[in-house]
Amino acid sequence: MEPLALYIHWPFCLRKCPYCDFNSHVREEIDQAAWRDGLLRELRHEAARLGPRPLASIFFGGGTPSLMPPATVAALVEEARHLFAAPPDLEVTLEANPTSVEAARLTEIRAAGVNRLSLGIQALDPAALRFLGREHSAAEAVAALETGRAIFPRLSFDLIYARPGQPEAAWRAELRQALALAADHLSLYQLTIEPGTRFATEYARGAFTLPDPDEAARLYWATVEEAARFSLAPYEVSNYARPGAESRHNLAYWRYGDYLGIGPGAHQRLLLDGAMIATRRHRAPEEWLARVTRQGHGTAGEEELTPADRAREALLMGLRLAEGIDPARIEARSSLPLAEALDPAMLLACIEEGYLEWTGAGRLRATDEGRMRLDAMLPVLLR
Repeated sequence: MEPLALYIHWPFCLRKCPYCDFNSHVREEIDQAAWRDGLLRELRHEAARLGPRPLASIFFGGGTPSLMPPATVAALVEEARHLFAAPPDLEVTLEANPTSVEAARLTEIRAAGVNRLSLGIQALDPAALRFLGREHSAAEAVAALETGRAIFPRLSFDLIYARPGQPEAAWRAELRQALALAADHLSLYQLTIEPGTRFATEYARGAFTLPDPDEAARLYWATVEEAARFSLAPYEVSNYARPGAESRHNLAYWRYGDYLGIGPGAHQRLLLDGAMIATRRHRAPEEWLARVTRQGHGTAGEEELTPADRAREALLMGLRLAEGIDPARIEARSSLPLAEALDPAMLLACIEEGYLEWTGAGRLRATDEGRMRLDAMLPVLLR
């Protein structure tokens, strides 16, 4: 059986960032005991129908899961280990923001069973932090990186690039500063305007402009160069790691493995008796908790994906990886041969243009240039 990747969603934040379209909410009060019980109940519900499957990773995302009581984190980790077959080196990641309040909890979070910290730094430039609506200062970000490195055996951090008016030289200096403090894993995201966010409203009225595609590409390649100075390679379009420091949890998504999603708005994919079952939880926190209280889970919808849908999802995720995709795995996970999932004329064109290539091991992967064009390429490549 495929090892499971377990995602646990904590939907609450102190403040909604203007660029964020994640399922996150601000609440004056949170019934911590009720939320702990709700997450545990939904976890037990899924475990009861799956049985003692092997567990590869746990990821606490949000929202801001570092605002969870460490005792709740510990209870969920302990219960997951009890319900599933967890290896001694189980990867347990928790997302945190580098505010002084959250940084003070890091020792307790480590004691709760978390062995990989993911810090939402986003920027080390004070003006950029203000623009992005972040609660922390540049000094707090640096302090959190130093503290996280001292406490956790594995550390990752996020940065946002292609910000308004961002000079390449300043971006390189910012990257070097962050990587010198914590150079194991970096998640890098280009600033994009998501519908329904505050930035979408401000951008529409001309409050700010973003770098053009050529400028954004230069910033991307600058990142590749700077990361390489610290032995970090781009193993996925937006993620860099030293060898062995890749996120096992996220690799499960990109390799189209089985994953559970617990909490409001969480999604999951499970291959059960040859059928891929896609499940989504109710997004609204209060409605999710009410459903869990009534029926033991907050499921809002469940469907069996067709072989074509499965192949499409596997390709959309797998071609983001530097390792590319294994045609045999695509067929095993989707019941559809790769040749039937791709448009043969477009595949040939993409190879001739140098955007895709076959490796000596028989894998199909995007080249460096191809990964820069995936968003445009995939819709015409997939049948």
